[in-house]
Amino acid sequence: MNSREKSVAESEPTVYVVDDDPGVLDAVQLLLRSVGLRARAFSSAGDFLEEYDPDSPGCLILDLRMPGMGGRELQKRLLEMEAELPIIFVTAHGDVPTAVEAVKDGAVDFIQKPFPDQKLLDKVNQALELDARQRKEREERRIVELRLKTLTPREREVMGLVAAGKLNKTIARQMGISQRTVEIHRSRVMEKMEASSVPDLVHMILKLDSADSR
Repeated sequence: MNSREKSVAESEPTVYVVDDDPGVLDAVQLLLRSVGLRARAFSSAGDFLEEYDPDSPGCLILDLRMPGMGGRELQKRLLEMEAELPIIFVTAHGDVPTAVEAVKDGAVDFIQKPFPDQKLLDKVNQALELDARQRKEREERRIVELRLKTLTPREREVMGLVAAGKLNKTIARQMGISQRTVEIHRSRVMEKMEASSVPDLVHMILKLDSADSR
């Protein structure tokens, strides 16, 4: 496999399936592959954790009740790892209240056994779209954070005031510097942050604020 093929393979999302029932594993894996999805199956939560790479895109179809580490415990373990892997729980009718609690803890949804193939595929597509969106947002935040590190303390101060809608003359008066100095700082902020406009700069700051508030 050449480097380009390897890169494509690494970026291709994987649908992980964790269930202690071999029949369910085989059936779900076959279903996923029949529609062109990449699938990996594990018969226990422990086996999955040994192989799982948080940097790999995808989602998880997870049985709620399993011997040893159950689905809820695995979900909590992933939360502790700060692995934002979208989870679809598979559950028996009597486990619905527990599944609802799992959704409150961040699971995408749950589906009761036995389930129609299309219903599962719909939820998988929903989970993969969520994962792609979350990964894109995390990468955008990472880039903004790297740009932010290039600013001097004074430039950061100016950036905050510009983002708050302050005029250059107001910033100059508030900081005790000349308006020309404010203009220079402002220009450097826009250049270093690669912001095309003040609204663009504000959007970047809001990305960071939303991440910090989580």
